Amino acid sequence: MSLSVVFVGFFAMLGLLLLGMPIAVSMALIGVIGGVMVFGMPFVDSIGSVVWSVHNEAILTAIPLFIMLGELLLRSGIADKMYLAMAAWLGRLPGGLLHTNIGSCALFAATSGSSVATAATIGTVALPSLNERQYSMRQSLGSLAAGGTLGILIPPSVNMLIYGSLTSNSIGKLFMAGLIPGILLSLSFMVYIGISNMGKGGKREEVITLREKLRMSRFLIPPAVVFGIVMGSIYMGIATATESAALGVMTALFFSWRAGRLNMKFLQESFIQTARITGMILLIITAAFVLNLTISLTGVVDELTDWVTSFGLSITGLLLVLILFYLALGMFMDVLSMQVLTIPITYPIVTALGVDPIWYGVFVVLMCELALITPPVGMNLFVVQSVRKDGGNIQDVMWGVLPFMLIMMLFTLSLMAFPEIALWLPNMMS
Repeated sequence: MSLSVVFVGFFAMLGLLLLGMPIAVSMALIGVIGGVMVFGMPFVDSIGSVVWSVHNEAILTAIPLFIMLGELLLRSGIADKMYLAMAAWLGRLPGGLLHTNIGSCALFAATSGSSVATAATIGTVALPSLNERQYSMRQSLGSLAAGGTLGILIPPSVNMLIYGSLTSNSIGKLFMAGLIPGILLSLSFMVYIGISNMGKGGKREEVITLREKLRMSRFLIPPAVVFGIVMGSIYMGIATATESAALGVMTALFFSWRAGRLNMKFLQESFIQTARITGMILLIITAAFVLNLTISLTGVVDELTDWVTSFGLSITGLLLVLILFYLALGMFMDVLSMQVLTIPITYPIVTALGVDPIWYGVFVVLMCELALITPPVGMNLFVVQSVRKDGGNIQDVMWGVLPFMLIMMLFTLSLMAFPEIALWLPNMMS
């Protein structure tokens, strides 16, 4: 199959997406048409075995479990109290509650694994207080949208799970690789907020006594315990990603019971929402594997690899091109679509040039983070806009995230210059 046909198929898929066709339908349609054109009807017969093998992968069991974990923490009220506790400790920094936005997003992301859930939950809790205290709306919305992106980098991350399933890499190592970059990126956001709010115009919260701070700190125990159990069991090698997710769910159920929220209605709402999100994700993954079957059987990846390497690009040059590529895609595609559409094509190319596959997982997730806040259609922009109640224009969110986008770009370049930022912790695993 010639490369011109490949590019026609790729842009045809993008066209279907722009016309409103679901991503799963678009990928499956292009995959089936391409396979039938090359191999005829025998290709259709092989699809059944591919779909069966995809859904028999044990690692995919972790996806509904981590989604359930986030739903339990979201509906149990833990996030509300967690925000109050973070505000007690961070409110006196220049920028006040803006630091609390980032800190709460980072901590909630470390237990929910979902960027949309993180942005929506912390946004719902934070915006009334931010409005009441007359914080800059652009900075408030920007910090919430950017903080929400930490949900797919700080482990456990559903998007890391998807990358691992698409590339057959260790989920535990991917989780560990995202931990230090996630913490450093959170601190980078807070440094910017602190610098930009120094001086007379900067916001600070009232002084709170140490005794009150310690009393409020008890609300940080549930998310910290859940995170410690999930990541500690993986790091020490005593549980797989799926087993650690199950441990996290049991711990979240215990804290939900302690909070007095554990009843049939609570469980029913959590289960239904988990089933909806899981069904959507697995349908997209299934369609991605159908497309991957066509790609692998036709030898397209080998041709693309030879074509890209013929330009003589260095690893740095190729990664810079990929940054521009993902920024462009992020303007009109959601994160999951970008992952399943691009990873099967870009992964063999970059690994053929010697890029570490675990490091590339962090790189791809960072690019997807950028996509979440890239105007005009970044998902987190609309999530944060939807929870504000003042009826303001979405341009406030778009202008507010621009400094955070620049920080993420600079952080990506730092990660390229110092790959050990991501690789040190997974290399230390048992």
